[in-house]
Amino acid sequence: MFTLLTRQPCEQAGLKALSRTPAIIALVVLILSVVVLVTITLIQFHQKEVLLPGLKYGIVLDAGSSRTTVYVYQWPAEKENNTGVVSQTFKCSVKGSGISSYGKNPQDVPKAFEDCMQKVQGQIPAHLHRSTRIYLGATAGMRLLRLQNETAANEVLASIQNYFKSQPFDFRGAQIISGQEEGIYGWITANYLMGNFLEKNLWHMWVHPNGVETTGALDLGGASTQISFAAGDKVGLNSSHIMKVSLYGYVYSLYTHSFQCYGRNEAEKRFLAILLQDSPTKTNLINPCYPRNYLTTFTGGYIFDSLCTADLRPVSYNPEDIITVGGTGDPSLCREKVASLFDFTACRDQEACSFDGVYQPKVKGTFVAFAGFYYTASAFNLSGSFSLSAFNSSSWDFCSESWSQLPLLLPRFDEVYARSYCFSAHYIYHLLVNGYRFTEETWPQIYFKKEVGNSSIAWSLGYMLSLTNQIPAESPLIRLPMDPPAFVGTLAFFTAVALLCLAFLVYLCASSGKQRRSQHAFDHTVDSE
Repeated sequence: MFTLLTRQPCEQAGLKALSRTPAIIALVVLILSVVVLVTITLIQFHQKEVLLPGLKYGIVLDAGSSRTTVYVYQWPAEKENNTGVVSQTFKCSVKGSGISSYGKNPQDVPKAFEDCMQKVQGQIPAHLHRSTRIYLGATAGMRLLRLQNETAANEVLASIQNYFKSQPFDFRGAQIISGQEEGIYGWITANYLMGNFLEKNLWHMWVHPNGVETTGALDLGGASTQISFAAGDKVGLNSSHIMKVSLYGYVYSLYTHSFQCYGRNEAEKRFLAILLQDSPTKTNLINPCYPRNYLTTFTGGYIFDSLCTADLRPVSYNPEDIITVGGTGDPSLCREKVASLFDFTACRDQEACSFDGVYQPKVKGTFVAFAGFYYTASAFNLSGSFSLSAFNSSSWDFCSESWSQLPLLLPRFDEVYARSYCFSAHYIYHLLVNGYRFTEETWPQIYFKKEVGNSSIAWSLGYMLSLTNQIPAESPLIRLPMDPPAFVGTLAFFTAVALLCLAFLVYLCASSGKQRRSQHAFDHTVDSE
């Protein structure tokens, strides 16, 4: 009895020691797994320093060839490097034509801005006026004026500079941007608004969308048109039209080209000039693209004072000559004649070419067509994605209508735009189908849109984002240190290890309880003996 009683505590001590060993190991592994999980998560989602909350504003004046538009943008100050947080809160169209039309009287430019700028001041809290940056970017109209008369272009910009010195905002200058910049900024705007650069993951962190493609951008202005799209890494970089664009730490091979004088207004002037060349009389002109029974007059200067029509100018040219133009509303002849604006033969047998001998890789993916593209399609009650046959059918029906019927077809009737929609439709057809080489199959991948949410699709937003560095080229604090699949796999592994350890500890506790109850019964039996 003595021997039995003296050996029992030793055996119990040994059993407890043995049972504690796996428990301690499991507990250590559990703690390490939790530490690893927390560490990975903290590293993965390490953020920039938190900025003070509040709103910031930015103003951009889009000084186009036909008009100037003022945009006011707003964003939360503490999220200014996130994506999709900048929204358009106000838009104002400056009365009159574009700033390039003030080449002979630059001192009058500020008067045109006054009404819109007064409204802008009321849109932004007074205490934020001084800290609100304002930019003016001029496009093809001013590019043409600079080529034609650099002194006049400089005087227009100087007049604008002087005007904004008296404004309460932080004016950052007026500059003429290149056609390539205009194309890139338009592409940035479209993809920024659509959330193609960054997206929120399950942990509400901004990451690069896995497998999301960017969308191409098609912009049709008054004096130029741009095409921009990610051409992929396989395309050669020996062309000046391929740009390496770095956004949020990701590099895109972007094809972009701007066609000077191929904007809608300048293209129509060139079209009128070509028709005049073929006309038996130089004072009367038949235009198959104008509506049937429509009659108007132009001065010679309206058509030929542009740099885009200089090579078509008649020898006996008088800017004061009156030219009478009558419409016949002939869609078939209109399409045939409009083709003469392009040189498609220069790209014959060349796959990577658009028109006029300009290099272009094959179009791929989705595109958003805005500005003049959208407004023309909208006149035919078309928007978003639709088939090429639907576009042809709608434009054909519209072009066959007489002038007296157009006010009934158009919700907002404006003579200058209404007379030209038929020309615009056939011009867009040739540009997209025979120029950029969209087919019956790829045409539905073009989305004719004016805005995303309440923000206009225009190069102005991309321009402001770039100048304020809200889309940094490198962003290591936003970019994940692990690829998403690797991160998910590591997270799943350590979570499984932690759960297994936890289950093992529960099992040991249950087993220990049973063992204690058995030992208690054994001790009770021994004591009874």
